Amino acid sequence: MKLPRNFYRPLALGAPQPFRELPTRLERMIHFIPPHIEKVRTKVPEIVGEVDVLLGNLEDAIPADAKEAARTGFIELAERCDFGTTGLWVRINALNSPWMLDDVMAIVAAVGQKLDVVMLPKVEGPWDIHYLDQLLAQLEARHGIGRPILIHAILETAEGVKNVDDIAAASPRLHGMSLGPADLAASRGMKTTRVGGGHPDYRVLADRGEEGAERASAQQDPWHYTIARMVDACQANGLKAFYGPFGDFSDEAACESQFRNAFLLGCAGAWSLHPSQIAIAKRVFSPDAKEVAFAQRILEAMPDGTGAVMIDGKMQDDATWKQAKVIVDLARAVADKDPDRRALYNL
Repeated sequence: MKLPRNFYRPLALGAPQPFRELPTRLERMIHFIPPHIEKVRTKVPEIVGEVDVLLGNLEDAIPADAKEAARTGFIELAERCDFGTTGLWVRINALNSPWMLDDVMAIVAAVGQKLDVVMLPKVEGPWDIHYLDQLLAQLEARHGIGRPILIHAILETAEGVKNVDDIAAASPRLHGMSLGPADLAASRGMKTTRVGGGHPDYRVLADRGEEGAERASAQQDPWHYTIARMVDACQANGLKAFYGPFGDFSDEAACESQFRNAFLLGCAGAWSLHPSQIAIAKRVFSPDAKEVAFAQRILEAMPDGTGAVMIDGKMQDDATWKQAKVIVDLARAVADKDPDRRALYNL
């Protein structure tokens, strides 16, 4: 067991000092691109200004015979583009794959100074984080990387969900977690082929009424429990939680509903796999202007966050002050990046 005093020590001589507080960045969407496709790479400069995070995907959805091309393509676009305030992430292949080690070693050597986060798939326990943590420290020291490259874990196996609290506390290098519903569904033995979202047969049925009367029924969210558990583990450790992919690009309404459920439960953002989902994520993970205005009234009425006041006939106290501060702080972060929202929020 590592002693608490060693938690924030670099894991390799010459590696940068770990962050004690994570950098504050707006991350409403993590936009995935397949970097082995040249046509996609050429569009990256246009996309960068539209998204909060741009991620080069090397893992699932990349054919085996295109893995090396994806790695090379990611390095090329990372070298060529100016990302400004947009985060640059990469999703490497899983730890048990034949490509993972080359992914990390080649990318850190070539573009480690520009890389913000490595997304690690299929994390099952803190041991997976420990391995990548040590490897990144060694490579940072070798290549003179001046600040830590963070790790983002994907929660997509039953074992990972079981160990979520230990994963969240594994390293100061951890940025946060995303829910991976498709792989998790397979790991759990769930009977669905959908990538996120609900299922028409996962329902609750009202009690029987009068003879012959139709019984009300409502579709339920099969991911509610896991998202809430992931959010608790992340927030308890100062990390960010994210909803992952929504695979039905033709159903924007269902995508928005799933994103909004995650937002209300405490997620900071979601993955966008298609350009149409960027606008949905921006809309959903930016607080509503009316909510922001009301939250500002609470903060103004209770400047030091103590006591209780009545606003529009409703009692507000220190607990609602904390809720209001979450909303206003997020609104300020959104306003700093989005001029339209800045005007809407009147900040």
